[in-house]
Amino acid sequence: MAMKITVDLDLCQGHSVCLGECPEVFDVVESDEGYPQVVVLQENPSEELRAKVLLAANYCPNHVITVTED
Repeated sequence: MAMKITVDLDLCQGHSVCLGECPEVFDVVESDEGYPQVVVLQENPSEELRAKVLLAANYCPNHVITVTED
């Protein structure tokens, strides 16, 4: 099964932990909200990135990253 990544941008505060854990899938950019926000570069990343994606979701300070099976 393929992973699907979603992010609750209403709660994201751009701490960049996800970027540190998995830069292949996540980026953090400036937003009009006054603080950076995550951008998902690969909504359905390859299986080789599963461990890194799960770490990014687990370590997110606001717990805004959801990983589901597509």
